[in-house]
Amino acid sequence: MRKTPSASRLQIAVFGRRNAGKSSIVNALVNQPVAIVSEVPGTTTDPVFKSIEIHGLGPCMIVDTAGLDDAGVVGELRVARTRQILDRTDLALLVMDACAGSDDIEIELLRVLAERNIPALVVANKIDKLPADAALPGAFAELGAPIVAVSALCGTNIETLKEAIKTAAPREERERTPLAGLVAPNSVVLLVMPQDLEAPKGRLILPQVQTIRDALDRDTISVAVKADRVKEALAVLRDPPALVITDSQAFERVAKDTPPSVPLTSFSIVFTRLKGDLAAAVAGAETIDRLKDGDAILIAEACTHHPIEDDIARVKIPNLLKRRTGREFKIRYSAGHDFPCADDVKLVIHCGSCMLTRTETMTRYRCAIGKKIPITNYGIAIAHLLGILPRALKPFGPPDSGS
Repeated sequence: MRKTPSASRLQIAVFGRRNAGKSSIVNALVNQPVAIVSEVPGTTTDPVFKSIEIHGLGPCMIVDTAGLDDAGVVGELRVARTRQILDRTDLALLVMDACAGSDDIEIELLRVLAERNIPALVVANKIDKLPADAALPGAFAELGAPIVAVSALCGTNIETLKEAIKTAAPREERERTPLAGLVAPNSVVLLVMPQDLEAPKGRLILPQVQTIRDALDRDTISVAVKADRVKEALAVLRDPPALVITDSQAFERVAKDTPPSVPLTSFSIVFTRLKGDLAAAVAGAETIDRLKDGDAILIAEACTHHPIEDDIARVKIPNLLKRRTGREFKIRYSAGHDFPCADDVKLVIHCGSCMLTRTETMTRYRCAIGKKIPITNYGIAIAHLLGILPRALKPFGPPDSGS
């Protein structure tokens, strides 16, 4: 993996009316013509994503969106798609025409951003059209957000905008890493990584790659083995590893082969803490035994793929649910950025979210919890169903909500 994955990039979404210059701002920020620019209203239809590295901030994803004032039946669909981007937005840029004032659309968007605790910058574009030394319309000052006046056409103050983005960008969430607080420098972490159809020859799955990189950054010694070599790996190590992290699908076997004195968890649980709410996910798993025959369960995957033989979502988890409870459930599935958490769902079992940002993952947690629907994660659910969840949680200590 040579590039920072999208889910690990700061998501900067660009919103505004049609012809406010959103696409021009995107092109100016990335210094490339990645978005089509036209005087024709509604040129941008679907969100456009572009990776960028901002010096002093790091890897980012710039998202250009359709106009908030798009009209007609198709326009309403475009606006709906634009508003869905809010679910994954870490920082919002509200682009406005410097020659115009604000209206209900801008005020409403800033209100929604504030409710979601998403930081926002107002970008007053097209200052080249203002008379010399003219001030911005007074309505800008009433928006209650930092304002950067620019001209995307002339390149005026684009560097100032980048500096404002660095100042406004949330940092705490992006500094989270998989192994934070779990291992010390020079300690050994044993990574159990079965190679199956979901990790074809020549590839590792994303959580494994990200964990290895974090181990390197922490000066930790990482040892990688397949599930059938755990005993041999433990035997050749001079001292027991500080932590064993296994793929959830090998949890049962690895737990038997790892002495109780050696801390053990799974990649999926590590990523629950990294991307979601560990305490909420544990509480969600504990509701499994109280489910009734016929209850609806939503199994949500962040990535889209064709189900394989012995698929974890469609075969392994349903079989473990049946084995543990003896009950029949109505299992539904979702994939990608769709999250159809209907009111009649009694439990959500989510994947590890390696393809989602923390912002989008937490949006899903809040959606479920707001409807009083328990939500958990593949690794935590599997550990509970196998009866080894208390052991799998010990490396993390007492979980705090939102941790």
